[in-house]
Amino acid sequence: MAGVPADREDPRTWGTVILSMQTINREHPEYIARKAMWKHYKDLYAGGEQLRERASEYLVRRHKEPNEVYMERLSRVFYQNYAGAIIDWYAATLIHREPAFMMDGSDAAAKQFFSSLANNCDLKGTSLSEFFRQRFVDALVQGSSYVVVDFPRGNGPVISRAEEDAAGVSRAYLMNYDADEVINWNYDETGGLEWVVIRTSCLQQSKVTDAKWEKETRWIYYDRETFQIYRKGGEDRGIELVDEGSHGLASLHRVPVFQLKVLEGLWLMNKAALLQLEHFNKSNALSWALTMGLFASPVIYSDKEWNQIVGESYYIQLGSQDRFGWTEPEGKVYQLAANNLASLKDEIYRVCYLMNQAGSSSARQSGLSKQLDFGTTEEVLRAYGTAVKEAMKQVLWAIAAARQDGLTIDVAGMDEFDIDEFGTELDDAKKLLDLGIGSPTLKKQVFKRLALKYLCDARQEVKNQVVAEIEGAE
Repeated sequence: MAGVPADREDPRTWGTVILSMQTINREHPEYIARKAMWKHYKDLYAGGEQLRERASEYLVRRHKEPNEVYMERLSRVFYQNYAGAIIDWYAATLIHREPAFMMDGSDAAAKQFFSSLANNCDLKGTSLSEFFRQRFVDALVQGSSYVVVDFPRGNGPVISRAEEDAAGVSRAYLMNYDADEVINWNYDETGGLEWVVIRTSCLQQSKVTDAKWEKETRWIYYDRETFQIYRKGGEDRGIELVDEGSHGLASLHRVPVFQLKVLEGLWLMNKAALLQLEHFNKSNALSWALTMGLFASPVIYSDKEWNQIVGESYYIQLGSQDRFGWTEPEGKVYQLAANNLASLKDEIYRVCYLMNQAGSSSARQSGLSKQLDFGTTEEVLRAYGTAVKEAMKQVLWAIAAARQDGLTIDVAGMDEFDIDEFGTELDDAKKLLDLGIGSPTLKKQVFKRLALKYLCDARQEVKNQVVAEIEGAE
């Protein structure tokens, strides 16, 4: 059986030694340091039942709190998920208008392929824009996300490009992996990936007669030219090599793994997580205190020994000097807690560059006022747009190079958001063209930008046809 050498100095010799569980599961120090954090960040983003099932990891237990009381608090836990809503807002706003994919070149078949890729990039019907929207969300939650470029495996050798297309082996597609699935990697002296190991787990139904559900773990190794896939199905089974060979980017001598990463200062969940946890604990504490305050406790003022039973169907008998009353909180600490919760909520929005959304004002704003209020948010969105476009370009360029398509591909958009109306940009373009600048190229570029933005929801084939007609116009 194929295996992995302990030193990994030459990954291409993996198929020559015996594989061990300890070797294949070796984890990068950065992965070890961050894997628990990634798990918590996923829970804080998802909220709902996912966080409720693991509430004991997040709800702080009071000093010497009785187990019965803590368990009851766990059963009543709730979570106001501001961080998740903020991340979803950024993802929705960033790709509110789909990015435009502009292709220059005379290869009509290649353009048709990339149009198909834009509409279905993962062979599951997911558009390229939606695919990267999901990767962007993953990056805001975990700091980074990974995309793998793959090609279908052929049944035999092919001689020409026509045979490749006919066999479907030139139909590149994308796969996604979370940061906590990439467990080990190594970079060369220039910062490029030398190799990477990806580990995934899922439930699979056993093929034996009992057909029970078992956890299946897979390890995928990529270097600059080759890949290996290992599988372990069930706890009582060993690891087996299930596939190996050259990957789709072997001709480029590069690892087919691409990373979408945001800067530390723009990693929203990392900035908001501690605040969100503090809000979670204090809001649950306040809720518990309010609930307990609804059930007043009797107080007996007496010097005698008390042994009477108190209840809705019982009575008590007191002496002439005894007194009876009920406890009731004054409410000052409740107001302080409510004020602190509001402050924590505002701080979550502030560190995520959305202070304008923390308030509850419903007054309508003019276009200019709205633009001024969103000034900082716009700059952050543009930074995100640059990161997503760069990742898209790297993936598309690699696919075009591997397929040897004679196309120049660019990605435009994700730099104007819902803050400005399309009419404003249309007026600006009209004023620019009215200056009479004698540049046909400028005129065509302005027309293409406006057309692609207006047709952002159209199919890529339609966009390509419009661009070709603009380019061909005199």
